[in-house]
Parts: sequence; structure tokens; C-alpha cells
Amino acid sequence: MIARLAALALLVGVCNAEAWPTKPVRFIVPAPAGGAMDVMARVVGTQVSARSGQPVIVDPRPGGGGAIAVQAVLRADPDGHTLLFTGSSVLAEIPHVVSVPYNTLTDLRPVASLGRTHLLLVQHPSLPGGSLKELIAHAKRSPGKLSYASYSAGTVAHYAGLMLNRREGIDLQHIPYRGSPPALADVVAGQVPLMFDGIVTSLPYIRTGKLKALGVSSPRRVTLLPELPTFAELGYPEIDFANWIGVVASARVPPTLAGTINRELVALAAAPGPRERLRDLGFEPADGETPEALAVLLRADFERNARLVKAFDIRQE
Repeated sequence: MIARLAALALLVGVCNAEAWPTKPVRFIVPAPAGGAMDVMARVVGTQVSARSGQPVIVDPRPGGGGAIAVQAVLRADPDGHTLLFTGSSVLAEIPHVVSVPYNTLTDLRPVASLGRTHLLLVQHPSLPGGSLKELIAHAKRSPGKLSYASYSAGTVAHYAGLMLNRREGIDLQHIPYRGSPPALADVVAGQVPLMFDGIVTSLPYIRTGKLKALGVSSPRRVTLLPELPTFAELGYPEIDFANWIGVVASARVPPTLAGTINRELVALAAAPGPRERLRDLGFEPADGETPEALAVLLRADFERNARLVKAFDIRQE
């Protein structure tokens, strides 16, 4: 009987150790409020709180190419209650061009992908034409006079313009910003005519006619913009970028706990209410990858972006 009680106590202890959440959760977001990461963090955080009864704090900490947010997570107790709510771009793109005090592939543990967003090329309505072909013709007539914004240097929003320049022999001038919201504000105001941006942040302006979308970097046309051609359809299959958004932890968080958090969050994001809410915002459903599978995807993106940075001779800040 004593042996059985001891075994039961051990089992209960293990279950309690793997329960999540057991106290308030903090989602640290490496971008300003209002961006795609912040939007999803608030949708998911509301669901976590409703299901568990634990408060969820969304804590935007932009700056340092994501390093400020990442370091806050790395300094926290590795108990799974302080998590980085991020896009894969912060981990797989920016560290190649911004010096950061951590190693993406060894210091961090991907936990859960909760949605995907693809890259759009959008233009201000005042720009002549309404197609990529017309834009390129205009750029060739006015070399060096058109600029495009990105949400940060060294991201796919930067690479995509360089790829278009090289392919077509044009000279779009890159203007980096600190996050999507300030960049979009200038594009909507007509201060910058073009931008490569994620669907989630651009979609409201496209719907109201304040921006015109020219192409999307996805394998298939997106459900919310079915009339919009993919870059592959337009003849540019190399412009093919997706950004998964979800939760990443310190590598010190045990794999078993990461698996528990993964199952909780993936189930929440797949429930009918939040799934439709995220879809309406412009997110495509994630594939429900395990933390191990997500780590493989992150490594592949990291290595691909390293090759692009080298190919375009993008220098580290």
C-alpha cells in the first residue's frame, strides 16, 4: 500500500509539473503594439485566460532587432510562464544583420506555431498603374526614384525588393522602419509609395482602398484576397516567403513542458471561435507542428536567409 501511495504521489507530482498554466502568463512581443505578433498574442492570450482562469499579460518590447524581448525571456525562470510571442522573422532573419547576444538555434526552443502570414507587395493608390507589370515599367522609366518600405532591414520584406531589383534591373530604394505600423502609416500617407508587408497589417488598408495589393508570396492564392495573384503566377517563384507566428521559449524550458504548452495552444488556436477570428484578421491556420518539427523549420529558414544575406551583401549593423 505504501509503495502504491508513493507511486501515486509521484504520478500526481509529474502531472502537476507538466500542467500549464499554473500562474499568470506573460507573452513578450518583440514589436510595437498593433503589429501582427501583438494582434495574435492578444487573441490567443484571451483564450488562454478564459480556459485556465490565469491572467495573461501581453508585453510589447520592441527594439534591438528583437533582442530586448528575447533577452527578457532568456532571463526569466524557465517554467514556461514567460514566453516570446513572435514571428519567425525575428529569429530567422534579423540575427543575420543585427548583432544579437544569443544564438537562435541553441538558446531558444520553438514551442508552437499558431498561424502563418505571407508577404504582400502593396502600393499607394496615387502610384500609376495597378499591377506588378505596370509598376516595373514605371520603375524602369524612373530609375532610382521609387522607394519601398520594410518593417526592418535584413528581413524578407527587405530581401524581396532586392530580388525584384536584381531580376528586373530596376532600382527600388529601400527604406527600413522599426516595425510594420510606422512603415504602413507612411505608405498610407503617400510618403513612401511601396511596401512589402504581411497580410495581417496591410489587409485593413486594402479593404478600404487605401492600399493596392500587387502580389502575394504564397504557394496558392490566399482565401481573403482570392483575386490577388501569387508572385509565382506573376513569374517570380523565388519570392516565396511565409512567416509563422507563435510561441518560443528559452531552451532551458524542459521538452516535456514545451510539449504540454504546444498541445494547449494549438488546441486553443484550432477551436472554432479563435480560428475564425484569426482567419478574419488575415492569418492562415498553422499545421500544428510539434516543437521538434518547428525547430527543423526554423533551422531551414535561418540557413536560407543566411544565404540571401550573403548573396546580396547585406551588412551587419
